[in-house]
Amino acid sequence: MHHKPVHPVLVVIAHGSRDPRHAATVHALVRRVRSLRPGLRVETGFLDFNVPSVHGVLESLAAKGAGDVVALPLLLTRAFHAKADIPAVLREAPPRLRIRQAEVLGPSPLLLGALERRLHEAGLTAADKSSTGVVLASAGSTDPEAIAVIADIAREWRRTGWCAVRPAFASASLPRTEDAVRELRALGCARVAVAPYVLAPGFLPDRIARGAAGADVLAEVLGPAPEVARLLLERYDAARTPVPLAVGA
Repeated sequence: MHHKPVHPVLVVIAHGSRDPRHAATVHALVRRVRSLRPGLRVETGFLDFNVPSVHGVLESLAAKGAGDVVALPLLLTRAFHAKADIPAVLREAPPRLRIRQAEVLGPSPLLLGALERRLHEAGLTAADKSSTGVVLASAGSTDPEAIAVIADIAREWRRTGWCAVRPAFASASLPRTEDAVRELRALGCARVAVAPYVLAPGFLPDRIARGAAGADVLAEVLGPAPEVARLLLERYDAARTPVPLAVGA
């Protein structure tokens, strides 16, 4: 008798927030992932503030006989949570689980696609692109690697035809969103748009929105954009598929 191979369970690890919009957005994204891959078991665990906790999800999976798990950080950069918090939580998982930690979501062309989608939904058209300066507004980090990645994304995105693209940060780093808006005005961009490079609403995205008061357009957070859901599955597939060793390695 042939049995279908059992795919690893996908456990999406979100940060969590006291703001109820955060968990609601995470759950909407996970629902979209499930719709794209029927039959794949997808669970959600939170590091803080919300339930179920990551530890609780892993304990439940082990109790139900799960074996292979792909733990996917719902993060846009490899900062402290991806490097320290999440590995620490995974080390405390039941030993019967075989866990692989997937890469964080960013950077990815799919995220640039999601950013453009949100700007178009906010009212920009393709014809506006060359005259519009964009603030790529992220939550911010004390991790130099994460800050450098945001700057690289801004440079890459500028090459797609925008008047200019400037990174900004809601915390830990400078410039702030309002400073980047003023800089783009000074550069002579006819229109200024703010694109939040964040996954879900909350305290820092609200700070970005306040900083966008002087802009012409404020896009929504990335949330359950189709491109983000596809990216989760890309990261899952990469983590669950062993990379073949090079010949002679």
